[in-house]
Amino acid sequence: MNETTTPLLRFITAGSVDDGKSTLIGRLLYDSKTLLTDQFAKLDHTVQNGQTPDFASLTDGLAAEREQGITIDVAYRYFSTPKRKFIIADTPGHEQYTRNMVTGASTADAAIVLVDATRVDFSGEEPALLPQTKRHSAVLKLLGCPSVIVAVNKLDLLGFDAEKYQAITRAYRKLAERIGLTAQIHFLPISALNGDNIVQASKHTPWYTGLPLLPLLEMLPVVRNRAEKLPAHFPVQRVARQDGSSSDDFRGYQGRLEAGGLNVGDAVKVLPGGKIARIAEIYGANGKAGSAQTGEVLTVTLDTDIDISRGDSIVSIDSPITPGQNFQAALCWFDETPLNLRRKYLLKQSTQTTAVKISEIAYVWDVNTLSRVRAADALKLNDIGSVSLKTQQPLNTGTYAENAATGAFILIDEATNHTVAAGMIRGGDSSGTFEI
Repeated sequence: MNETTTPLLRFITAGSVDDGKSTLIGRLLYDSKTLLTDQFAKLDHTVQNGQTPDFASLTDGLAAEREQGITIDVAYRYFSTPKRKFIIADTPGHEQYTRNMVTGASTADAAIVLVDATRVDFSGEEPALLPQTKRHSAVLKLLGCPSVIVAVNKLDLLGFDAEKYQAITRAYRKLAERIGLTAQIHFLPISALNGDNIVQASKHTPWYTGLPLLPLLEMLPVVRNRAEKLPAHFPVQRVARQDGSSSDDFRGYQGRLEAGGLNVGDAVKVLPGGKIARIAEIYGANGKAGSAQTGEVLTVTLDTDIDISRGDSIVSIDSPITPGQNFQAALCWFDETPLNLRRKYLLKQSTQTTAVKISEIAYVWDVNTLSRVRAADALKLNDIGSVSLKTQQPLNTGTYAENAATGAFILIDEATNHTVAAGMIRGGDSSGTFEI
């Protein structure tokens, strides 16, 4: 395995506040010797003097974070080993900043969910996980995160008790089953502060036979973009005009290809109108090209003049997308002002922005009981729920499960211009599992 065969891995840390997420990342960077020279020297000096190093200071960059001892914003860090390159997003654990965690998780290939073993309640029939652990796991399920590492932290304070570790892993497996989390799940006993099972196997856990954290991260697969196999979907972000005589008048449609591929000569249709044309020219980052693939930023021209504007989509002739106005969606509510069914909101999806009416809240998820609360009349800060909505203009989209790039949206309060929610257009429910 080498850099040419192992793609870059984007991963986040998730879990409740004080579970040790920032400490874990600091320890990972320190033990893998991927810090800047001055940062490494400072921590190394602290260790040699017998003091406990402040690993969290490496990622808690805001003054308010250092003062309060909590992570507020998403901190991104880059590091690499001989086997792989990584981008880490250290996301907040506090319930107040769940919206920032959603931001970090939306582009992650994997997530490390930290569970503080000292804060798990073992008094019941099965260990009780913290509500924020459940909430973050539900968000990872909503966003379709492909790999989850459940790192049971601070086991040193429980004497590296294997039975309690196994009890926590069983409790998380039940949680994953209840919420329908289909990610590949790995479990790992660690002490982030002391470095147990971070880079090297710990002598304190001879009963654990799996990989330490860093070798595990180096081995995780990156799920290739499933949108590459879908019919082409090119949301138009901008129409470029160069007016001149009829012989050199230029009309190009600019944006990012969010699914499939395009070739010069391909038959396409323009949504929502449905008019047919062919691709005349494709211009990419390196100039004129004969084809383009998912993720490329393009300018395309058509062989026929069609009235196209921002928010329209150019799609394959065989695309199954049918523009619609009525949708079921999952919402993560970010705003301190609750969702009001009578309030005006704007929905921004890909390059489209349109007025939207939330007609019904089907249910809200109770993070403590893992049950649906029916007949809810509002979504409050950090609530996750299912809603029915109707847009003023048709949306050119399928479901989030089919293509995250076009199935995701945000809601904007028209009065305050605040981003109040992140949403995912839903598929159908699965019998016997919790579907958000």
